[in-house]
Amino acid sequence: MSRIDPLTDAHPLTDDRLLTGPHPLRDTGAARRREVLISGAGIAGSALAFWLHRAGYAVTVVEKATALRNGGYPIDVRGTALDVVRRMGLLPRLRDAHVDLRRITFLDEDGGKVASVDPHTAAGSVAGRDLEVRRGDLTHALHAAVHDDVEFLFGDSIAALDQSRHGVDVAFHGGGRRTFAMVFGADGMHSRTREFLFGPEERFHRYLGYCFAGFTMRNTRGLSREVMMWNTPGRAAALYAVGDSDDEVHAFLNFARPKPPFDAFRDPGAQRDLVASVFADAGWEVPGMLAALREADDLFFDGVSQIRMPRWSSGRVALVGDAAYAPSFLTGQGSSLALVGAYMLAGSLAGRDHAEGFAAYERDTRGFVTMNQDQIGEGGASLFPTTARALEQRNAMLRRLRTLPAAEGRPAHSALTLPDFTPVGREPVG
Repeated sequence: MSRIDPLTDAHPLTDDRLLTGPHPLRDTGAARRREVLISGAGIAGSALAFWLHRAGYAVTVVEKATALRNGGYPIDVRGTALDVVRRMGLLPRLRDAHVDLRRITFLDEDGGKVASVDPHTAAGSVAGRDLEVRRGDLTHALHAAVHDDVEFLFGDSIAALDQSRHGVDVAFHGGGRRTFAMVFGADGMHSRTREFLFGPEERFHRYLGYCFAGFTMRNTRGLSREVMMWNTPGRAAALYAVGDSDDEVHAFLNFARPKPPFDAFRDPGAQRDLVASVFADAGWEVPGMLAALREADDLFFDGVSQIRMPRWSSGRVALVGDAAYAPSFLTGQGSSLALVGAYMLAGSLAGRDHAEGFAAYERDTRGFVTMNQDQIGEGGASLFPTTARALEQRNAMLRRLRTLPAAEGRPAHSALTLPDFTPVGREPVG
């Protein structure tokens, strides 16, 4: 089978350091291939599948969707996560898919211009190094790297887990039953795998005081590589144009709400009704956005929240990405934490049994996760002020904002240096 060598993919978007010595997580070919299951074929799940396969495991990925999703709103790959995609050999492809956003324009209640700022200034990212790509572009790049080596079960999901000393018996909603050495939950902030192991989401859900809806709509304003954001206290509407001449834009409606609407999270009709009621009297482009919302077939609605857990594993089952430590989109680090966490989890298992590997994963990764989650606190979302006074203070700050971020970006983004995990002919254990 073919292998991608990241030694050939060095590029100025990352540091100039080349990897030396054995390839991280290289499958020696002598390993007895233990079977493991990953729930979720998104960013965390696909990246974990890549590295577990490299470490010598026989990997199955189950995904409740019937196919990978295309498109999707833009996400960031920054700091340590850039080293992960470089080691996967994916950096050239993601560099080609990079969204070169030119400006963010902030508007007042009447649609008048408050300020236009450099996107890197607002996000704390580094021009020429950090990446922004459509979520679907990253997911498809990850899938392309593993689809020949990993078994994918689309349109199915885990119905029940039963752990023993020797493995995990899994029942699937599609009717099958199989036993795996380990199971990994990479199934997002509303993870069913986490619920099986640790109980209801509410125990770990740290709500940050906002909800948002995202969808695509026609680019009626002719926007090009830019974001326009309208604000009133407690409400924001944004149009995000990824390309130069795209017919569609990404639309976002964000609003403050004291408690999370758990009853709406799995009810698209209730989500549309809630958003429409909150923005019923709004101006600018919002009436057209609400009309598009009613017709959108790609609506994504959620609370702005984090997942904070005292531990990320139980027995032979471990969590990765948003299922274990969603940081919220306010940090811009969800995808980067998923990529780094997948690498650290797979590498921590190299040459160890599941208990030792999971303990090492938490020990060596939690500080990085916590530092990134701590970039935002409850009520601390400066882009979305909830009072008239706070909004005016933010606008005054934006009018003064001229300084680009330091060349190294925000310290939290690069706070972890990836270790080189190098199995030496030992079979996977666990």
